[in-house]
Amino acid sequence: MKSGFVSLIGRPNAGKSTLLNRIVGQKLAIVSDKPQTTRTRVVGVKNYPDGQVVFVDTPGVHKPTHRMNVRMVDVALEAMREVDLLALVVDASARPGPGDRYVLDVVKEVNTPVILVLSKVDLIAKARLLPLIDHYRQTHPFAEIVPASALDGVNVETLERLFLQYLPEGDPLYPPDYLTDQTERFFVSEIVREQVLRLTHDELPFSTAVLVDRFDESEGTLLKLYCTILVERESQKGIVVGKGGEMIKQIGTAARLALEAHFESRVFLDLHVKVKSQWRNDERVLDEINLQNRGG
Repeated sequence: MKSGFVSLIGRPNAGKSTLLNRIVGQKLAIVSDKPQTTRTRVVGVKNYPDGQVVFVDTPGVHKPTHRMNVRMVDVALEAMREVDLLALVVDASARPGPGDRYVLDVVKEVNTPVILVLSKVDLIAKARLLPLIDHYRQTHPFAEIVPASALDGVNVETLERLFLQYLPEGDPLYPPDYLTDQTERFFVSEIVREQVLRLTHDELPFSTAVLVDRFDESEGTLLKLYCTILVERESQKGIVVGKGGEMIKQIGTAARLALEAHFESRVFLDLHVKVKSQWRNDERVLDEINLQNRGG
């Protein structure tokens, strides 16, 4: 039997969360075309006939500008040091730039074996793939280089076999029915935030967070959820609320349907929008949105 930890690392928006969801067969990490969607460490466990893999999805590695970003990058770096295998996920459809070099420099500092996953290969012409593989082969002694697409499943099973191959011998680390370490409140805040990102404008992603004020299961068949959407400026509150409250209604309806599917229960969802300037530098708020503070 094989068992161990595989950390999915890479730049923001490289496709790590989509890959995690594809592998475990369930939506554990929210997905958006906005960068820095994943803010904390998300664990997903998958059992195989010959082993168990504990996947750790991490925030995108980038140069931090706020306390929030500092914590996000700390979480990603910590996950790199604590695992048996790294899967560096690189968006094959994007031109390599300074951000990629930054992540490669970070990878060079650890002794853990690294599998390079060239993601989103469904978006590029086959002729571009070989030069890209050659380019990365010269940058680091990767254990393997695998072109893959989480969207249509190309080479995902190959990747999974390789992950198991590089893990140490050992008994399963979690019970067979264990899927994730995240709480139900985490999923509520993330599902609401996903709809905020999906329905609002580009200027919002970094400056919005969702706090779960109440999680009320007292009515049995009806789950009552009360959440606050945090923004940094009045103008952003206007965007989230929308003209005549239209946008907040859309967000509420979409989030409620997603929550009902997730919890397999009827959901009452109450959303409020609150302006809190500089919340990304507020340690108490960062604690509340479950962003681990590793660096002190």
